[in-house]
Amino acid sequence: MPYIPKYNGTTDPNEHITPYTCVVKGNDLKDDEIESVLLKKFGETLSKGAMMWYHNLPPNSIDSFAILADSLVKAHPSDIKVATRKSNVFKIKQRENEMLRKFVSRFQMERIELPPVFDDWAVQAFTLGLNKRSSIVVK
Repeated sequence: MPYIPKYNGTTDPNEHITPYTCVVKGNDLKDDEIESVLLKKFGETLSKGAMMWYHNLPPNSIDSFAILADSLVKAHPSDIKVATRKSNVFKIKQRENEMLRKFVSRFQMERIELPPVFDDWAVQAFTLGLNKRSSIVVK
């Protein structure tokens, strides 16, 4: 298995779970093997406080990797970046002299960095983020 930096429990746990899952799924495993490997190898990717948390899980309390990942996130909620809240999509604004095409591209890139939001939220956020110049119709 490729090297994955160990998670010590002091940063956003999602930034550990996602690459770990991608590495495991990218190892040419059969579909029915992936879940087992995700569960069995996860402890090897932890250190310090996260390792202590893992070892203190009650025996037979985890039935799936989804439950394990959810438990890790719930155990380290203060470490999740405040900047990644869903409502932050509404903070993406078109700059004063930014061309519409550039804003569309930047909006999409910044939206990717945030947790998923409903499409109607994204449309509303994009519309509210347009500057007045973008709403002027040129004849």
